[in-house]
Amino acid sequence: MLAKVFSASVTGVDAGIVDVEVYISGGLPAFSVVGLPDTAIRESRDRIKAAIRNSGYKFPDKKITVNLAPADVRKEGAGFDLPIALGIMAACGDIKENRLDDFIICGELSLNGDLKSIKGALPITMGLPADKSVIIPKTNAREAAVVENKKVYGCSNLKEVMEYLNENIDLNPKKINVDRLYSEHSSYAVDFHDVKGQEHVKRGLEIAASGGHNILMIGPPGSGKSMLAKRIPTIISEMTLKESLETTKIHSIAGYLSPKKCFISTRPFRSPHHTISDAALVGGGTWPVPGEISLAHNGVLFLDELPEFKKNALEVLRQPLEDGEITISRVEKTLTYPSKFMLVAAMNPCPCGYFTDPKKDCHCTPNQIQRYLSKVSGPLLDRIDIHLDVPRLNYEDLSGKRCGETSEKIRQRVNTARQIQIKRFESERFTFNSHLESSLLEKYCVLEKDAENILKTAILELGISARAYDKILKVSRTIADLDNKDIIGAHHVSEAIGYRNLDRNLWA
Repeated sequence: MLAKVFSASVTGVDAGIVDVEVYISGGLPAFSVVGLPDTAIRESRDRIKAAIRNSGYKFPDKKITVNLAPADVRKEGAGFDLPIALGIMAACGDIKENRLDDFIICGELSLNGDLKSIKGALPITMGLPADKSVIIPKTNAREAAVVENKKVYGCSNLKEVMEYLNENIDLNPKKINVDRLYSEHSSYAVDFHDVKGQEHVKRGLEIAASGGHNILMIGPPGSGKSMLAKRIPTIISEMTLKESLETTKIHSIAGYLSPKKCFISTRPFRSPHHTISDAALVGGGTWPVPGEISLAHNGVLFLDELPEFKKNALEVLRQPLEDGEITISRVEKTLTYPSKFMLVAAMNPCPCGYFTDPKKDCHCTPNQIQRYLSKVSGPLLDRIDIHLDVPRLNYEDLSGKRCGETSEKIRQRVNTARQIQIKRFESERFTFNSHLESSLLEKYCVLEKDAENILKTAILELGISARAYDKILKVSRTIADLDNKDIIGAHHVSEAIGYRNLDRNLWA
């Protein structure tokens, strides 16, 4: 007795069809699964046996062989419980013939036959052939139904699936209004209106958001660095549907979606603790999974207390910052995850944190300060375009009733600047000023004569390093875009130079 059920497995951010073949033969009772299953699949025997019996069906006391094809691709996760159980029932003749051919089936079984959530429901549905529908747990139905022109049937337990396949009951495919779902989840809980003072810092963050520039905030404890960082996603342009689906896929694979929040339409904000390992930051493991930089795709990665992060963890950021993706190579598999994020980092100016604080004395020696700063390597700093001083607020700023601009007003200016860049770079491989290649700076960053003189003076007289030259031009280009100017003026360059504090050897 042979039966075949179609299921799916996620590899990287994409899903592939897996044929679940079940063969029941005579002999002593046995249950074996072949085709590179992981531990969760090998342990499915007892779950499936209990689920079938507790759903009111008979489990065959014969030799059962399950093959997961293609056999040379590793399969993982408990999502194969349901297709294996249905394959056993079909081999026993309990399911009508050919009813299984039209479906991709995934789901984890509990001992009483209920279906539990699985990871990767969205990429599985997106990768479906046009002629297939999907049967998944009810808790994943809203997530999967985001994909248009796909029939998604959410079921609560094994018995309900059996009744539907035998045409004893009728189920309606789950339907989602994507526009309505998009609007439901597109609001932020924070706003720049809440931030008092720090107007020059807000200006720097607006420039960073406009050009996609990475940014480093430097200031004493309690100056508002974290508060400002959490509000950066609110001023970046709204996510497109394509970006939302890309980001939701990654969170689905990581298992971070829930029935209440099954779609991500706001910019992700990830803030890992400084004790994080390099594998957790960029992704990895024996079977690679997405890391924090992939979970921050199309959003913001905030690294607070930057020098406290392990050196290995910081150094692995260099390649994804340049390429917008991370390739993880292991003996069994090499996977690539997207990682286009805006890096926002924060740090104190010295070990005690009060070197630039006018109210508290700093007791750190110059050597201690230099060692503290040197924990952040030059190659990583080279990928951070803007360095911002964040001073402690005075009483007048804190007690004043005047609040700053709302995120909506700032976002309107950011959107205008980004549209200028999208139009300018429509023939290039990149979209924003931060990705400008050195060979194209002369073409796109045309300077006025006074601007050239200021830039030359900064390099020769103020200690600005040569490696910061490209960054200053890129930031100047973004400032000019915010000013709606085609030619970069002297005041644009002057402002950009002011955002390179670490290159001016402020602490040395």
